[in-house]
Amino acid sequence: MSHPHSERVLVVPSAELDRLGRFQGFSPEADRYLHALLVPELARFLPRSEVEDDPSFKQIIPYVVFRCGDSVFCYTRGKSQGEARLHRLKSIGVGGHVDESDADGRATFDAYEMAMRREIDEEIALGSDGSIRLVGLINDDSTPVGQVHLGVVHVYDLAAPEIVPREEGLAEAEFILVADLVRQRAQFETWSQICIEAFLTGESNGSPNS
Repeated sequence: MSHPHSERVLVVPSAELDRLGRFQGFSPEADRYLHALLVPELARFLPRSEVEDDPSFKQIIPYVVFRCGDSVFCYTRGKSQGEARLHRLKSIGVGGHVDESDADGRATFDAYEMAMRREIDEEIALGSDGSIRLVGLINDDSTPVGQVHLGVVHVYDLAAPEIVPREEGLAEAEFILVADLVRQRAQFETWSQICIEAFLTGESNGSPNS
């Protein structure tokens, strides 16, 4: 992947999120939002350095939660993770910015999914079969990081808890019980806390999407 300061990342105008109905926290209506936002008329690729502090755009971020039974993959964000403001926080989400090269320059839903899968392959090695589905969106305007990002949340259910990180930024990686996630909630980044509350404990899983 290109250097964070030079890469061009997928964004949508924040005004369009307002038009569709801005929410705080988690929304299970991912299909409705994404099929309206990820169209060539709205979505575009802009230099990451220009949008990191510009809340007039929302950067689209795949956020994939890996689960095996009642355990969830988690890790501590290291310095090689692109977002410096999240370093040393625990996370249950694997993913990152949708780079123009990963999406073959296309700002569409299909291109997003292609880039998301490339991002997964870059960050981890899966040792188990499984199935992935789209479960919702995260919008968190309560923090500077959240104000410029829109999380697209997927759950990847695995047959066995077998994941090997490919990047140093995924430190202290392990599978832990959902019950322990709840107890350790304060150690996790805001998006992970939102996921824990929204669907990992209540199982509001949304609609399937491969």
